[in-house]
Amino acid sequence: MPVDFRTVGPVAVLTLDRPEALNAIDPETDRDLLAAWERFRDDDRLGAAVLRGAGPKAFSAGIDLKRLEEFYRERRPGERRERWLRAPGLGALTRNFDVGKPVVAAIHGYCLGAGLELALACDLRIASPDAVLGLPEVRWGIIPGQGGTQRLPRTIPPGLALEMILTAGTVDARRAHAIGLVNRIVPRRRLDAEGIAIARRIAELPADAVRRAREAVRRGLDLPLADALRLEQDLADPLRGRGPNREGEQFGRRRRK
Repeated sequence: MPVDFRTVGPVAVLTLDRPEALNAIDPETDRDLLAAWERFRDDDRLGAAVLRGAGPKAFSAGIDLKRLEEFYRERRPGERRERWLRAPGLGALTRNFDVGKPVVAAIHGYCLGAGLELALACDLRIASPDAVLGLPEVRWGIIPGQGGTQRLPRTIPPGLALEMILTAGTVDARRAHAIGLVNRIVPRRRLDAEGIAIARRIAELPADAVRRAREAVRRGLDLPLADALRLEQDLADPLRGRGPNREGEQFGRRRRK
């Protein structure tokens, strides 16, 4: 199986398991990732996930180019476009599919092309010092086509995103952290444990609040501020008055002090 699925308490751990191919994503990996994300999404016992790559060299070196050529040969250009527009994107996460729960990408070694696009579709990214991240597609006469041209400039300053995309350049972990592409750098030996610890911390918080907060941020980024503030209230209001930390009671206590 090109994708390994296991659980650690309330955390799902998904591993791209083609180390001999630098965890390049072929059709079987793509199919298995969709099934794994659906399994994670539909299990209410799981509150967050970690996505990682097997082996010592790579998180993922991108799409398996040999298999991609087969896909192109078997379909006309219009058919390819319609397939990408309708179906879940690469590894499900990059288009037309929202797992609905937070996902942490634990990145080591090569994280290139579609591998980086998959990581960009996750909510948080941590990296080991040996990580190398980039979108080299223009070097091959194509462009990033699984969200890279859209998510990268929403994650780091647009000028830096354009520099990475147009030069087909890479950044190391230190640079990626400095520009906000990864949240933190973690020693390689602790990378998986740290990813699971972050995911567990999230998963142990009230699930509805976590999911609504995530939705507010993700959807709000695509809206004008006034509309985003209305969205925030729409998502926040149903939570008020619930549980032991009711907002109104807390506000009242602050006012009485």
